[in-house]
Amino acid sequence: MRVKIELGYDGTRFHGWATQPGMATVQGTVEDCLATILRVRSHDRAAGCGLADGRGHADGHGPDPEPMGRLVVAGRTDAGVHASHQICHVDVDPELLDGVVGHMGVGWSQALAHRMNHILPPDIRIINVSQAPKGFDARFSALDRLYVYRLADGSGVVDPRLRGFVASCGHTLDVDVMNDVASLMIGLHDFGSFAIPSPHGTTIRNVIEAAWHRCDTGDGCLRGVAGDLMEFTIRADAFAHNMVRSLVGASIIVGSGKRDVAWFSSKLDVPRREGFTGPAEARGLTLERVRYPDDAFLGSRAESVKALRTLDGE
Repeated sequence: MRVKIELGYDGTRFHGWATQPGMATVQGTVEDCLATILRVRSHDRAAGCGLADGRGHADGHGPDPEPMGRLVVAGRTDAGVHASHQICHVDVDPELLDGVVGHMGVGWSQALAHRMNHILPPDIRIINVSQAPKGFDARFSALDRLYVYRLADGSGVVDPRLRGFVASCGHTLDVDVMNDVASLMIGLHDFGSFAIPSPHGTTIRNVIEAAWHRCDTGDGCLRGVAGDLMEFTIRADAFAHNMVRSLVGASIIVGSGKRDVAWFSSKLDVPRREGFTGPAEARGLTLERVRYPDDAFLGSRAESVKALRTLDGE
């Protein structure tokens, strides 16, 4: 059975989403939690013994069925990047889910969410668990992802409790010229100057919206103290590795007057990373939404995207 999991996390202490040997990651932590609840060997602990990829041979006559697959995620966030509403799926033997309920008197999905939140550290929270609709793929069925980058510039003072979620810049930035930069991002482009491609991957992406704005402390953004925040909202079909933070970094360079809009345009026209200062700091970035089509189109969406792209989102 395919299980859809909605979750949020504070990415501060994690080395990104994707499992890495010997490092704390969101994927590894959630998979270990599921393995504990379902009473199966986790993939990290199974490495090297034939269980992680379903090729174990208990009786020597063929592959054992894998009781729990790997988590597949909508957007693979980098180290230090947060998510307020991430989406992933995992394939699980239905018999294991029947055993989750115990004496709780609720359905398996509610019981699983409750047990996961009981075991997981407080910087990862499960929002909802459900049976995935037919054809659903957390990564390939997605229509688009929306990220928000939050930044305090100039002399703005931010509540120190928010230091892990708001980046800072000593310069006072020109939001109008930064929006000139953002407008150039919209559309289908090769973002090779602002992203790291994976092997056999592509840095061509379709940006649907991109804009900077200032929001005061009562305007719905994270509440600061004695100063406004800047927010950069960007939505695209998908994002290449480091793409959002690199676009933010370039916007800050232009907004501070160190470069002009023509410089950014030239980087967009000629997709090469040479001469670029790199991505903005991770703490300001949050994945806030992943959008999917109606259930009837989930499968066809996944198949069409698989045919076009093999690069994971940021």
